[in-house]
Amino acid sequence: MSWFRRFMQGRYGTDQLSIGLLVVLFLISLLGRLFQLGKIIDILYVLVAFFIFYRVFSKNTAKRYQENIKFLKFWHLLKNKLLNNIKLIRDARYYRYYKCANCGQKLRVPKGKGKIAITCPKCKTSMIKKS
Repeated sequence: MSWFRRFMQGRYGTDQLSIGLLVVLFLISLLGRLFQLGKIIDILYVLVAFFIFYRVFSKNTAKRYQENIKFLKFWHLLKNKLLNNIKLIRDARYYRYYKCANCGQKLRVPKGKGKIAITCPKCKTSMIKKS
């Protein structure tokens, strides 16, 4: 095993992007088996697998690090949007959401209070809305 450790010295190894690509590889394999897509999926599978191995064994660590940073920015943006939508759906039973017409701030008010005056905490604009 020490020969592999010596071989991997100076190489990039695995990171979050590599793990994400492995998940994509698994999904491609699963879709190919379910829908019998054949050659197209096989080619895509090989390309993604090659890209994973290329990244893991690359000695250009600065470039791989920058790729991982771009992926993480995209991933966090996607994850935050998904979590925010889940929160909106979960809270829809008890709260109503409005957007301030002046500054765009998202405002949350309790449901079932009738017509209320909502004041934006950011810009102090007041509006009358039904809750």
